[in-house]
Amino acid sequence: MSSTYPLLGALVVGLLSFGRLRRLAPGVVAPRPGRPVVLIVPARNEEASLGNLLADVAAQTRRPEHVVVVDDHSTDGTRSIADSFATSFARVSVLAAPALPPGWRGKTWACHQGARTAVELAGTDALLVFVDADVRLREDAVEALVAASSAGGVVSVQPFHEAPAGMEQLSAVFNLVSLMGVGAGTRHPSAIFGPVICCRAADYRRVDGHRSVASAIAEDVELGHRFLRAGLPISVLGGGPVVRFRMYPTGVRSLIEGWSKNMATGATSVRLWRTLAVAWWITGLVMASTTYVGLVVDGILHRSAPAPGAVGVVVATGVVLGILLRQVGSFRAATIIVFPVPVMFFVAVFLRSVWLTYVRRSVEWRGRTLDLTGDRGPSIPRTMR
Repeated sequence: MSSTYPLLGALVVGLLSFGRLRRLAPGVVAPRPGRPVVLIVPARNEEASLGNLLADVAAQTRRPEHVVVVDDHSTDGTRSIADSFATSFARVSVLAAPALPPGWRGKTWACHQGARTAVELAGTDALLVFVDADVRLREDAVEALVAASSAGGVVSVQPFHEAPAGMEQLSAVFNLVSLMGVGAGTRHPSAIFGPVICCRAADYRRVDGHRSVASAIAEDVELGHRFLRAGLPISVLGGGPVVRFRMYPTGVRSLIEGWSKNMATGATSVRLWRTLAVAWWITGLVMASTTYVGLVVDGILHRSAPAPGAVGVVVATGVVLGILLRQVGSFRAATIIVFPVPVMFFVAVFLRSVWLTYVRRSVEWRGRTLDLTGDRGPSIPRTMR
């Protein structure tokens, strides 16, 4: 019973840290004529996803004036898919990212090049919408993004996570930790999310855009910090049901690589008190998982009656996870029932991420080895100023 109160306290801390995630409002009619909208899609080895996104863009009720697809040195059919849409949909332009300069990451370089092209096409009054290639957009998504961005600053949307395969359910705890860490469900989030970022070109140039975070692994977190330091408001919204994605459909290896890349580097970029709060919450989940396993073992081996306090702790943990997970993705009741599995998977991948970040000093992603030995400054002129 001595551990019950700290554990229940951890669950309360988790609920408070998560807050209440506001959703991107559907059915909002953006004012017309508005500023030109340019979608920028950085794409590396996205042949399985890019066609779906571009088809969604073509079906929008408020079509963007331009779509810039930046092929980030793909080794699959990404470029041919982009070219096929450029042929049939005149608003699509395909750009091959130049060779990666020292001090830049692939995604930041692709986004930087896409933003330069967007300004050339639509001018400095344009609304820039950076969209990852695995994102799916309902037909009113661009309309909703334009309306949400009317106040200026930057709007970030964390898409609703579609997780149809059993393996993809293992992402459950990662989703919650990511949102808690930046206070996405509070009035004052401390960072943004990379899948959908929407801002005016003038504001983007004011913070020096992706050039200012050229070497960052968690470039979205750092870019959010840049907006805050410039005195510009940031807003984080949940995407469901308007914006969604399927993060790691290709298997457990990509899931482990992706979350390993993001977790430890992201943890060093958020506020200390939030890191401590999330750590307390995770500790509570681990304690509840241990209690859960103990109940199962005692029931099978000793056929002993479960302690009411232990059962209450397990049930309370499942209820809290259910309340939070229904806001972020298609996570099943079965995932909540066996919550020790995604909890311990999270712990294992996080420890792996810490080892990669602080011992090996490199991570793997999309066929690239990302060196973490130091954040070197970019070596090209500040062409976005």
